[in-house]
Amino acid sequence: MKRVSTGILVFLLISLLSCTKDVGKVNHGNYPVAIGDIISASCSTSGCHNAASYKAASDLNLETWKTLFAGSNNGLPVIPFSSKFSSLCYFINSYPELGLQNTPRMPLNGKALSYEQVRTIKEWIDRGAPDINGTVMWADNPNHKKLYAVNQGCDVVTVFDSETQLPIRYIEVGNKPGGDTPHQLRVSPDGKYWYVIFVNNNVMQKFRCSDDSYVGDIPLTPLAAGSGTENNLDWNTFIISKNGKRAYCTSLSASGRVCAVDLENRKLLAYSPVLANPHGVALNANEDEIYVGAQENNFITRLDTGFSDAKIIFLDQSSFPNATVKPHDILLSPDETKLFITCQQSNDVRVVDIATETVINKIPTGVFPQEIIYCKLTNQYFVTCTEDYTTLPGATGILTRINARDYSTLNIKCGYQPHGIAVDETKKLLYVLSRNISANGPLPHHTSQCAGRNGFVNFVDLTTFTVLPKRYELSSDPYFIFARP
Repeated sequence: MKRVSTGILVFLLISLLSCTKDVGKVNHGNYPVAIGDIISASCSTSGCHNAASYKAASDLNLETWKTLFAGSNNGLPVIPFSSKFSSLCYFINSYPELGLQNTPRMPLNGKALSYEQVRTIKEWIDRGAPDINGTVMWADNPNHKKLYAVNQGCDVVTVFDSETQLPIRYIEVGNKPGGDTPHQLRVSPDGKYWYVIFVNNNVMQKFRCSDDSYVGDIPLTPLAAGSGTENNLDWNTFIISKNGKRAYCTSLSASGRVCAVDLENRKLLAYSPVLANPHGVALNANEDEIYVGAQENNFITRLDTGFSDAKIIFLDQSSFPNATVKPHDILLSPDETKLFITCQQSNDVRVVDIATETVINKIPTGVFPQEIIYCKLTNQYFVTCTEDYTTLPGATGILTRINARDYSTLNIKCGYQPHGIAVDETKKLLYVLSRNISANGPLPHHTSQCAGRNGFVNFVDLTTFTVLPKRYELSSDPYFIFARP
């Protein structure tokens, strides 16, 4: 008898093993097996969230892992690492102990998912909602273009993907059980870190942009937060130096302060004298002086960055404090020679010449102007007017566009109670946050995790100055937004 070669035996063995591999297992749309089994049987079915029917089902296609992350009419139903903010979980859940529940319960007119099935999906999402190969969506690029929005009502930051405009992460911020109320967020000029400050906490928090991981706290008062001997809360606005090493933060109160912090070493550097209702802050071209608005008055204050010298600059014809102007936000012009100041009482933007420290123009806006931002692409300023009920019929809040060449203006309706605003020049879009804190506003699609109502983000085409039809739902009270450079 001839001897069978070793090579042939190995080949036969491999062939036999390969014939029995994964017998009985089906790859349902590149989901992990357990998740795919649930979704294919109960969700991506005929007449519901499959490729043939999803247009009539909130535009949500669950047939594959990839189509899931294309989102729906209401945004992204699955937020990686956060089942708590994934609306899919609310609609499939029949068990109070597993979190929020929304109606109509899904699958519509079908058998409810079991306790174990709901828990399996929630645990999968909290692991990042990976595909069958372990890939987590939007986790592969540390230089990913993103935008960040604070949600005042829920102590979270919403992270947006620039490419799709979808909300893709919810990052929980703050450290107080009673709530911190994040108010403003900015990204360092090099795009490596983002920072957030709080109305109800004496710290700034630092996070990495590459993976949105927490770095540490930065004290904003001379004593540690919670010591009981320093009660200077209500931190509202801040500005970061061009080199990303320092920040200047304002505390909005009748006896408010400005502090300087070392962002690299996370240390408090200096504390200003008492200021009246400081809100809105800008650095001059040389970064040796800052300008701070007095929100309940009619002036701004010029301070040297060592806080040893201060001068009041009135924004009207008077020489004494009054409440006729109420400056809210301050923006340095691109040529660094002027300040643009939104004035929420006089309903205009006042332009201050830095060299002469005088008001050289008053640009009318809608009612109650709040945030202002400049777009280099169009050479225009954009201002959100949160409580404007009269300029345009049927509006609750409008957006004012200011031509930087001649200061001519144009107003459009944009969301309900618009406030935060950011420019994505790559995509030629404005992001406009709709606070939606009034009960008369649009009815949210799903329940809020926190007190209050969910808000929205609307999008404006920069080239046509028109509001796009899509609108995505966010967590409670989205207030301020900033784009990663």
